[in-house]
Amino acid sequence: MGKIILTGDRPTGKLHLGHYIGSLRRRVELQNKGDYDRMFVFMADVQALTDNADNPEKIRQNIIEVALDYLSVGLDPQKCTLYIQSRIPELAELTVYLMNLVSVSRVQRNPTVKTEIKMRNFEANIPLGFFCYPVSQAADITLFKATTVPAGEDQEPMLELTRELVRRFNQIYSPVLVEPEIMLPENATARRLPGTDGKEKMSKSLGNCIYLSDDKDTVWQKVKGMYTDPTHLNVSDPGHVEGNAVFTYLDAFSTDQDFADFWPEFKNLDELKAAYTKGGVGDMKCKKLLNNVLNRILDPIRVRRAEFEKDIPEIFNILKKGSDAAREAGAQTMDEVRRAMRIDYFEDTDLIKQQAEKYNK
Repeated sequence: MGKIILTGDRPTGKLHLGHYIGSLRRRVELQNKGDYDRMFVFMADVQALTDNADNPEKIRQNIIEVALDYLSVGLDPQKCTLYIQSRIPELAELTVYLMNLVSVSRVQRNPTVKTEIKMRNFEANIPLGFFCYPVSQAADITLFKATTVPAGEDQEPMLELTRELVRRFNQIYSPVLVEPEIMLPENATARRLPGTDGKEKMSKSLGNCIYLSDDKDTVWQKVKGMYTDPTHLNVSDPGHVEGNAVFTYLDAFSTDQDFADFWPEFKNLDELKAAYTKGGVGDMKCKKLLNNVLNRILDPIRVRRAEFEKDIPEIFNILKKGSDAAREAGAQTMDEVRRAMRIDYFEDTDLIKQQAEKYNK
């Protein structure tokens, strides 16, 4: 059995720098290294509908936005399979079978589910589809026999539930499904980039995002308004880098070459931090550096996006081809699942023969 990566995003809006540093950049690296036999990247529209059921147009419109973001950062449909979750009906079938192998109380104990329910104010009235999405997520992974799932630490409880379901399925029926392992981001900053307002997480709903599709003027306006150090009132005042969003972003994105090109007074970020902490470095200069750093990353993404935007029908064609290929792979797994569960009635010639003999003695 090969090494298979599976990862994806909910198409509820354009992707932002948090997505880029947290997963997209590494996906491109993994894709280009070629260490994995296959890589699946999907748009989780079914999952997005669990808390957007009354606004399907939101999901419909953002499919193309996410697809453009994927392609513009460098995901290559020749090297990875890009697909839409809802176009794979086998996922829904597998989800139903896996639901029979887990209790309501087990899902309720999942800390990620608890956090998501609280965040969406679902405590009193939880949509059943949303409550069950950890099982749906397990189906997403196991249908394609993914061995590796790049994700943040907050998704580890989801992966553990998936592994439990795999073990239970394989024990009851037959060793068909594969236990996945999580691949965490390489550093703490990449695991959770804060919003431009300094809040813990960059989030579309909080309006504190820098999007991959933002133009230069928009990026500068957002960087200029970023949260820094409220005690750093004057340039001469000692500053704090902890909790300072500008320095968190510089930690995530800047390189020594950026300093050589944009602020040669300092060799690297450590020198800038030391000077800022001592006093004598203004916040605006730091923001101008960050603006240059971010635009160096975003400029080639913007160029590629502009090219892809010229032929939107081809983007849909790419997604259709990817969805067809994903469905073909998923159908193979479902053949094995049905055979293991003894519900492959029409394909089981021995069953048909036995039943015929039984009634024709």
